[in-house]
Amino acid sequence: MTEQQPWLIDTHAHLDNGQFDHDREEVISRARQEGIRYILTVGCDLDSSLQNLQIAEKHPFIYAAVGIHPHDAAQLDEKALAQLRTWVLEKNRVVAVGEIGLDFYRDRCPRDIQRLAFRQQIRLARELKKPIIVHDRDAHAEVLQILREEQATEVGGVVHCFSGDLAMARACIDLGFLISFPGSITYPKNEEVRDLIRLIPVDHFLVETDCPYLAPQPRRGKRNEPALVRHTAATIAEIKGLSLEDVCRVTNLNAFRLFGIGESDAASRIAYRIRDALYLNITNRCTNRCAFCAKFRDFTVKGHGLQLDHEPSAEEIIAAIGDPAGYSEIVFCGYGEPLIRLETVKEVAAWLKARGAKVRINTDGQANLVYGRNILPELKGLVDAISVSLNAADAETYQRICHSQFGLPAYEGVKAFLHEALAHIPSVTASAVAMPGIDMEACADVARDLGVEFRARPYNDLG
Repeated sequence: MTEQQPWLIDTHAHLDNGQFDHDREEVISRARQEGIRYILTVGCDLDSSLQNLQIAEKHPFIYAAVGIHPHDAAQLDEKALAQLRTWVLEKNRVVAVGEIGLDFYRDRCPRDIQRLAFRQQIRLARELKKPIIVHDRDAHAEVLQILREEQATEVGGVVHCFSGDLAMARACIDLGFLISFPGSITYPKNEEVRDLIRLIPVDHFLVETDCPYLAPQPRRGKRNEPALVRHTAATIAEIKGLSLEDVCRVTNLNAFRLFGIGESDAASRIAYRIRDALYLNITNRCTNRCAFCAKFRDFTVKGHGLQLDHEPSAEEIIAAIGDPAGYSEIVFCGYGEPLIRLETVKEVAAWLKARGAKVRINTDGQANLVYGRNILPELKGLVDAISVSLNAADAETYQRICHSQFGLPAYEGVKAFLHEALAHIPSVTASAVAMPGIDMEACADVARDLGVEFRARPYNDLG
């Protein structure tokens, strides 16, 4: 692993598998060398759960899940349940109950027995307050039904080796579940799952190997191992138009939040990188309280924590930027309205322009209302591009979803700001979040009438 490579977590391995008997320690060592900082090794029956627990106890960076796979559901009697309960209660290396679920593809166990075992283990997880790892093959509707009926959302979990469609993915997310992808997403014929990945925010993803199975395309047909999980993360990055670092950061944070594996950097970010751009988070204040704004649920964007404990000075912002060379652009954005801090924006933008940086501002377009004057001439020569959140095609809809402190006049103020910006900023774009019920074509028409570019922003997918 090079120093620049971001680290990763393999959230689903089967290190107990007999294919590793002759070189298990070498496999584990190779994973560490490749920057796989943590591994979750997952049980399928009592024997494999015990073996995985023993492996985890031997290695401080490996954790275990214990559970009964649907193929072995007949094994789950009261004695087996008691054993699982004991392991979860007494072994701190156990972070989840799994893998559990339904498999109607191979049907190695009668379906009624599978259903009962799935329900019993969800109840155990709820009792012990542990997340679950769900196996679902050709049983999408019943898996969702049981998750709902057994109130699995109380503990959450992940549907591993996800094989459902877009509706299934969204249903899992609505239940608070993550979805996890293995190396099979790299196979040339798996375009359908890659299309799904394009449509689902990476904020709901985990990456896994499911080793020794499903080796990625460069090793297809050979034994899979945790060191190869980077291929999956890199494929997701390519599909989503993100950097590998972005995908690693987000999926690692997801694993930490779900399983408690790894670390969470809770420090608030002033400057944060996504892809090859640097974003500046200089205030959490805003003139709007938008219905779609994620900060009312979570102050995280692509794995970066953006809840400020104070509004940074220009000097602090410049220090956080460091050397601006190498970034495609520097964007005033963050979880707040940057132009509320107009003088700070101007000072930092001047510093950036003096160093040849390209500067963009993402704004709600209400700065002229805030200051009672046209502030756009003050940005001339300091800002290369400005993106204004239009978000609606009429004032009533805008106020209903954006809740501006300026009331209904806010929308006309935003439109006037966009039109005036053309005289002072080289590139002007109106944007709208494609939330349900918003007429995006009508929004595009408004932008066209104003003479500015238009960009549709995905709903619930920040950064």
